[in-house]
Amino acid sequence: MLSDRETRDYRLFVLATIFVALGSCINSSIFNNYLKDVFDLDVARRTFLEFPRELPGFLVTFFVAGLALLGEVRIAMVANLAASAGMLALGWIPASFALMVCSTFIYSAGQHIYMPLGNAIGMSFAAKGREGSVLGKLSSISTIALLGGTLVLLALLKIIGLSYKLAFSIGSILYLAAAAALLAMSPRRAPGKARRLVIKRRYARYYAISILYGIRKQLFITFGPWMLVDLFKQPVQTMTFLFLVISLVGIGVQPVVGRLTDRFGPKAVLGGEALVLIGVCVVYAFAPELLPAGAALVVVSACYVVDQAANAVGMARAVYVSQIAEDPADVSPTLSLGISIDHVMSMFIPMLGGLAWRSAGERGYRWVFLGGALVAAVNFVVTRGMARTHRA
Repeated sequence: MLSDRETRDYRLFVLATIFVALGSCINSSIFNNYLKDVFDLDVARRTFLEFPRELPGFLVTFFVAGLALLGEVRIAMVANLAASAGMLALGWIPASFALMVCSTFIYSAGQHIYMPLGNAIGMSFAAKGREGSVLGKLSSISTIALLGGTLVLLALLKIIGLSYKLAFSIGSILYLAAAAALLAMSPRRAPGKARRLVIKRRYARYYAISILYGIRKQLFITFGPWMLVDLFKQPVQTMTFLFLVISLVGIGVQPVVGRLTDRFGPKAVLGGEALVLIGVCVVYAFAPELLPAGAALVVVSACYVVDQAANAVGMARAVYVSQIAEDPADVSPTLSLGISIDHVMSMFIPMLGGLAWRSAGERGYRWVFLGGALVAAVNFVVTRGMARTHRA
């Protein structure tokens, strides 16, 4: 049972979660088309951009460690201020590749700092053994916000032809609102001394899973949507519609993933996700060649939706850390280190994948996705060695 102050803080955190989701909706829906329309990037330059975009993820451990004395809530506030500044800059800079890279770095820094803190703060409101359910509920709320935001964005794109400048400006305001909600919360710190950096053998399997996730996530961040935009020539309206579908699916999937994590444990959930991803990658690799163009577009779009929905199992990784942690104060820095580890891979895999895509000719994308299937298979093997931690 939460106290009155905790109830107030939880409501403010839910509000912040909604604002973050709405800001993220704008970026996720239009960013790839923004790059194509304003900078006319090819696949090599697009994948190169993943290095500076993902670099803040590698640095997140050091960002969080440097701000550790502020406590998780205040660091989360600072993260959203950075995201707001970066998104505003994206809307107002001239068409300069260098300025776009700098603006993307600032926005991405805010996003990545918030990632582990959002999970850690959310779990701090949960009773023991109910962490997955709480994270699932928060994720569902976030997805409902994404759905509402996507509907509004679709309407604005159709009715007034919303410009990139105005869209990014609205996103900036939303992140600023999230920072204000977090500022209104009471500072919350995990019990015990604040930890700046945690590296322990106990968490080695989590680190390994983080490495594999760093490779895997480029499929749904970079290569999946880029296939739709570049190979299938889909406009921003199509990508926004797919984001709408993803939001609808996520509303149902995320609470279920949370409950499954509590019931069967992170091992079962993460192993299941790996098996799903193997199938998705194989379909990505062969559908454009084996199916008629229209059918291939539908199937690849469905893969993109499934791929995005499967990302909900990220909460299972967070719950796994909370369950094996020696000390509650280990959770935030360990999650932050996991993000830094996965971003070591995220910075380089897009460039390697982009080179493979381009150098192997018109079907170069096949090797990118077959590589993803192999990574998913390795991930399944690694999850088999996880401790079974679940409620009876």
